[in-house]
Amino acid sequence: MTHTRYAFVKANWHADVVDRALEGFCEVIPREAVDVFDVPGAFEMPLLARDLAGTGRYAAIAAAAFVVDGGIYRHEFVAQAVVDGLMRAGLDSGVPVLSVSLTPHQYQDSAHHNAIFRAHFVEKGREAARAAVQITQARKSLQAA
Repeated sequence: MTHTRYAFVKANWHADVVDRALEGFCEVIPREAVDVFDVPGAFEMPLLARDLAGTGRYAAIAAAAFVVDGGIYRHEFVAQAVVDGLMRAGLDSGVPVLSVSLTPHQYQDSAHHNAIFRAHFVEKGREAARAAVQITQARKSLQAA
């Protein structure tokens, strides 16, 4: 079965920044080949990524979130749990799951920082799409060998 579809999971928390990753992703992979799924926050991404991988519909899945220090919890723990969960979803399912989940050391909800991170997420989206295409091609070449 040849997979030509990709899934893109994005957290709604800081959507004004996170949504830029989808823009970058679709600069590399045509929007028509991408199914987009929204989740409340980063923590919900691994479960949905695992479920999407289990459908067999997608060549790869990208998941984007912006985990910042809100002063209430240790955001590093959340970010680590998310990245670990995404990696496990990919390893358990055999479908590549790519993380566009960023945790900045310094973030302030200001116009300056938001502009920087919006631009950064566009580039990270492009990088995830290039990685999705590359890993898909590499895996197809293994099957052909």
